[in-house]
Amino acid sequence: MDRIDKIFKEYDIRGIYGEELTDEIAIAIGKAFGTYIKLKGEAKAIVGMDNRKSSSKLLDCITEGLCSTGIDVINIGMVITPIFYYSIIYYNINAGIMVTASHNPAQYNGFKIQYMGRTLYGAELQEIKKIAINKEFAKGNGSCKNQSISEFYINMITEKIRLGGRKLKVAIDAGNGTAGLFILPILERLGCEAIPIYCDSNPDFPNHFPDPTRVENMQDLFKCVKERQADVGLGFDGDGDRLGVIDDKGKIIWGDKLMVLFWREILPKYPKSDAIVEVKCSDVLVEEIKRLGGKPFFYKTGHSLIKAKMKELNAVFTGEMSGHMFFADEYFGYDDAIYAAGRLLRILSNTDSALHELLADLPKSYASPEIRVPCPEQEKASYVEKARKELSHITSDIVDVDGVRARFEDGWGLVRASNTGPELIVRYEGKSAEAISRIRKAIERSLHPLKIE
Repeated sequence: MDRIDKIFKEYDIRGIYGEELTDEIAIAIGKAFGTYIKLKGEAKAIVGMDNRKSSSKLLDCITEGLCSTGIDVINIGMVITPIFYYSIIYYNINAGIMVTASHNPAQYNGFKIQYMGRTLYGAELQEIKKIAINKEFAKGNGSCKNQSISEFYINMITEKIRLGGRKLKVAIDAGNGTAGLFILPILERLGCEAIPIYCDSNPDFPNHFPDPTRVENMQDLFKCVKERQADVGLGFDGDGDRLGVIDDKGKIIWGDKLMVLFWREILPKYPKSDAIVEVKCSDVLVEEIKRLGGKPFFYKTGHSLIKAKMKELNAVFTGEMSGHMFFADEYFGYDDAIYAAGRLLRILSNTDSALHELLADLPKSYASPEIRVPCPEQEKASYVEKARKELSHITSDIVDVDGVRARFEDGWGLVRASNTGPELIVRYEGKSAEAISRIRKAIERSLHPLKIE
């Protein structure tokens, strides 16, 4: 069970199947979670899975573990993670496990654990890990039944999203992940002309990996938008909770700029709202929230962390650079890329303007993408601290809620430790080409001898 330590991350459980994550470990995690929720008075749990090759076997193992503790299980089968979240609400069951490794490579798999409307992270995950390692399992004889919820989810989305009079041409790239099974029937019901690429399920991911945060994975969608003159291109990650967007000119709209569009719709209805801004986001977003009358503040990266903060503040919306979007104004507050896509299409369908025109008024800035810098796991914290010390010699305006975000008169730079792998996350932005070049060099110096590619 020593390998259990390695696969428990900050806000989920993830590892290479057959090496770090085995069937034996999955059964133990099922038993541990069953014990955890049984001690809290629960009797039922929901399980679901993405389309990875190992997901079906891991689902069986999790189910076996849960049932052995006396928990009755509802198996909703192959779904995107947002459908799993919706099933918790629909069936009014407090607990569940989704088998998925999200955007990680095909050899990985893992679990997202849900309890009492929250995705567990941090100390709560550590408590489940402790039960698994110590084998302090409850005993019982739970049952399992299969139940499909997909049609209920599709009906719910198409009832909540009503488009305007403009018919939209939408290019879709699901990267052969699970989202392709659900987005196409939804677009058909919404009355859009859908142009699908890689929307069939194929766990080998033969065309590119389903991770829309990486520019190389958006190239085929870019070509499709341009060649077919689509109004928008939508890319989805492997389990359907992250959205990538390409505008009608073929330009990627990163998560922070996408949030500008959503905040422009939401803040007039919720004036003076607290606005959580993930530390990787642009100052352009911060200034736009202020202009709209909101109250922005920086917060940590991580879907579990942000959802918990939203509940604490009763916040109406926020998102991440990575494409997780959390709507609580008209939705349930969890990250659902298909619902987020619907909200974007609703905005587009009610205007004659092209998508690129809707953001044309934003001030010009020069921003890097999210850069991943390989760094040994045990050295991540020391490099972040080194960056903080180095950058504090240049500016006193430091935000340290998650890593170090150094703010300058004409831009900012960020260094933070990844919660999911042996790497640092770097991003920087400047108001001019000269500014971004200077800020990049400052970040590079602060991380020497690590290299920023």
